[in-house]
Amino acid sequence: MSQWARDLAMGVRFAFTGGREGWARLLLTAVGVGLGVALLLLTTALPNTLVVRHEREEARLDYTYSQTTMPRSDRTLVIADIDTTFHEKDVRGRLMEPEGARAPLPPGLDTFPAVGDMVVSPALKELLGSDGGKLLRERLPYRIVGTIGESGLIGSHELAYYAGANGLAAKINGSSVARIDRFGHPTATSEKSDPVLVLLALVVFVVLLMPVAVFIAAAVRFGGERRDRRLAALRLVGSDGGMTRRIAAGEALAGALAGLVLGTLFFFVGRQVAGTAEILDVSVFPSYLNPSPVLAVLVSVAVPAAAVLVTLFALRQVVIEPLGVVRAARPRRRRLWWRLLMPLGGLAMLYPMVGQGHDNGNFNQYLVTGGVILLLVGVTALLPWIVETVVARLGRGGVAWQLAVRRLQLSSGTAARMVNGIAVAVAGAIALQMLFAGVESDYTKASQNDLSRAQMQVNLPKGVPLDPAARQFAATKGVRKVTALSSASIGDRRKDPEASMELNVGDCAALRELASLPSCHDGDVFALTGAEWDTDTPKLAKPGRTLYIDPSYATERHSEVVWKVPAQLKQARTIKDPTGSQRGGILMTPGALPDRAAEPVTGEIYLSIDQSVPDVREYVRNTAARVDVQADAMTWAASEQSNRFTSIRTGLFVGAACVLALIGASLLVSQLEQLRERKKLLSSLVAFGTRRRTLSLSVLWQTAIPIGLGLVLASTVGLVLGAVLLKMTGQTVRVDWPSVLSMTGFGAAVVFLVTLLSLPPLLRLMRPDGLRTE
Repeated sequence: MSQWARDLAMGVRFAFTGGREGWARLLLTAVGVGLGVALLLLTTALPNTLVVRHEREEARLDYTYSQTTMPRSDRTLVIADIDTTFHEKDVRGRLMEPEGARAPLPPGLDTFPAVGDMVVSPALKELLGSDGGKLLRERLPYRIVGTIGESGLIGSHELAYYAGANGLAAKINGSSVARIDRFGHPTATSEKSDPVLVLLALVVFVVLLMPVAVFIAAAVRFGGERRDRRLAALRLVGSDGGMTRRIAAGEALAGALAGLVLGTLFFFVGRQVAGTAEILDVSVFPSYLNPSPVLAVLVSVAVPAAAVLVTLFALRQVVIEPLGVVRAARPRRRRLWWRLLMPLGGLAMLYPMVGQGHDNGNFNQYLVTGGVILLLVGVTALLPWIVETVVARLGRGGVAWQLAVRRLQLSSGTAARMVNGIAVAVAGAIALQMLFAGVESDYTKASQNDLSRAQMQVNLPKGVPLDPAARQFAATKGVRKVTALSSASIGDRRKDPEASMELNVGDCAALRELASLPSCHDGDVFALTGAEWDTDTPKLAKPGRTLYIDPSYATERHSEVVWKVPAQLKQARTIKDPTGSQRGGILMTPGALPDRAAEPVTGEIYLSIDQSVPDVREYVRNTAARVDVQADAMTWAASEQSNRFTSIRTGLFVGAACVLALIGASLLVSQLEQLRERKKLLSSLVAFGTRRRTLSLSVLWQTAIPIGLGLVLASTVGLVLGAVLLKMTGQTVRVDWPSVLSMTGFGAAVVFLVTLLSLPPLLRLMRPDGLRTE
């Protein structure tokens, strides 16, 4: 152990005292490792980020939906949920009316805003002050008196506000308006885990981390060829082979340790940048990104250890002699058999879970993790063999082609290492795209809403006059058609407390959206038939019977309205309404509605809009806010997706964006390192008259050939892994070719961009003065 320590320390000293050449090599390695370490630290901070976001969300929950009304006291607060949407972004809004000195204060607020005032999130304050927030400002007619603190928000870009109000107690309805005495809910229970969603999250985590690990392993080998030649001098002064390899590992250890320092700095910079960024409507505060101490220690130990082990592994077939390095000759051909063991082992670990699906418990996380890792590591093991085998058979071509092919034939391993990270990322992305596409139907429900009849719906609170509201919406810019209906429950708690039916009120045109009417005039009443589930209407809708609109029951007391079924009751057959449902009960025109019945009914307004009008949805939402602050304007969509499934997919996209950025930066660093290694060779070729265009094209070929082979291999492994994962979830294997081609195209685009960025340094290196030496 003491000998190992001395040799490693000597390698570290050589790395820091190797002159300008040594410092350049150390800096490249440190930057490469630092980029990987920064992303690893950000990844280790992800669990804490999710926990903190969840805790913040839990701490501010107000649970306005309740079946019972809390008695008033000096500890209570009446709160109304008035969430809205602006340009498809959610805006969290609450009206508050404290009922005593000890009313609970929401997290992030120091005092309650006065009536007509509001406290807003920093992002909402910025939006309202900008030209783009003009339409939203019309919807929020309150004076800004402060900002919500970080403890009351789940992200730096969240749009939220609290406004002061009065008279809310009279509007308590057990749904959007309620009386509370605390924020948060300590008895909230967690949702039962879905095995397939757990599998998705696990695979996303592995797929995003594997390219980072692969790149770190490649980064510690920057400058390997020059280092090996330099180590021959150590053999000349008496060092044996083992000591030489340990010194080389010490140099790699120095680069890894410097990379840890740089990675920590990159992490802190990235953490601050993350606090100002928003990706796919997800934002965080820098304070959220605190790595788990255990995981951070693991990264700080694993990266230097990996640097030493990777270097020793890389030198196992390099014979460093006092007069040179044997690797300068053509290397021995790589063997295939052991490289196939890794992907086959990964398939063997995943195979026992094939067909498990949703119903047979959770997937074994260790087998899933190990299987996916082995399959992706198999890409890094197979790619050098494939590149070597293919380039060995490449023959004639132009000068640029010949230079590129010969370079690849002599150092195919270096070329393969450059593209290993992108190949692993593409393979994992293809597999995940197949898995997401295969299970998406399980978590996506087609909407029954008929978008040909309406595209937006506005729900009005009880007591809001329907006709004036309908006229306001009809006058709104971009609205083509308005269908206004109001509804309530109707029954007889005295004679038949178990039976009830629905009452829908509207003009004849609106009622024809619900049923086929024989004829219709204001004052008509219809009993609906044809709804299979409706068994109460035939019993209750009998001429002359006394019923009650919004009836009271033992546990609920309402200001019920007496109504007698008219003798001229007509029959109408139900049809699907704009929401795709068939309604039962009673249809009534406004002329037949009792005077006092306008209070207990709630309004529904269906809108057909001209979607070519810019901001038409915002105009509708502004009108809804003018009609009543609690009016809920909703945009219809063709389908609805599980929130948890959407969250995992969003996490994948956010993580993939970070990984692609890392891969691009790492490839650029690797490319620059390769060019630096060949500085004297390039200068020699230029000095002998080789055209710079030829050399630039040869560099392009040296990148294009390995990346082409890597993308073919990545596509194959990704398709196999995706097929196995789909079989595990019990889904039919379907290849989403557009996604496969797009993922492959993204990988190729990253490499192409990196190659373009490396051309200016290449042109600077192609000068005769590059032949100088120290």
